[in-house]
Amino acid sequence: MRNFFITGTDTDVGKTFVTCALIEAFATRGFRAMPMKPIAAGTMNMNGVVINADVAALREVSGTQASLADINPYCFAEPIAPHLAAQHESVTVEMRIIQAAFERLKADADTVLVEGAGGFLVPLSMRQSMAEIPSALGLDVILVVDMRLGVLNHTLLTIEAIHSRGLTFVGWVANTAKAGAAMLAFDENRATLERLITAPLLGTVPHDARLQSPAERARRASHHLRIDTLLR
Repeated sequence: MRNFFITGTDTDVGKTFVTCALIEAFATRGFRAMPMKPIAAGTMNMNGVVINADVAALREVSGTQASLADINPYCFAEPIAPHLAAQHESVTVEMRIIQAAFERLKADADTVLVEGAGGFLVPLSMRQSMAEIPSALGLDVILVVDMRLGVLNHTLLTIEAIHSRGLTFVGWVANTAKAGAAMLAFDENRATLERLITAPLLGTVPHDARLQSPAERARRASHHLRIDTLLR
């Protein structure tokens, strides 16, 4: 089975939420999806473990016992742009470290869902961007689209950047990341994107503000996803 890179039209568009839902959607079809977030910025203390909140959600939903260092090779304390967080900690992001962790995860899964940080072209350094990760790992790309004003331009520019790097764009998810933030003319804008994007719409996920666990939210959201095209 193929492996996938989940990116977004911006930061805070619901990439982790959708990745968790994808993990659950694969699981309901009998496939073990392993999560990976190669680079994360911003940490919390969870039962004595310093961890990024997104990474904690991915681990909970997947139930994986894989090493935290493999799931999240680079975890920076400050919740800022990755290249700045790396600079502040005098760390250089090395693709070979990410590749080695990915190979270990892949050996114990049917598919690996690799979640990016921020948008598709977020810098990792003055010479690298997030776009190098799917290229280096041979990943097909799924785009999480935040349905709000400006979505048409943000989505089409991101897809153009994906195609320009010779990557395979396999689908997109229409997500409402924030409560009450759904755009005016939602259906018309989604229909416009469906006409302009050749890859399939994998689902429309409504905002879910209920305070249940990430696993419970993922189960609900997974019902809105259609992943049959990803299984081919």
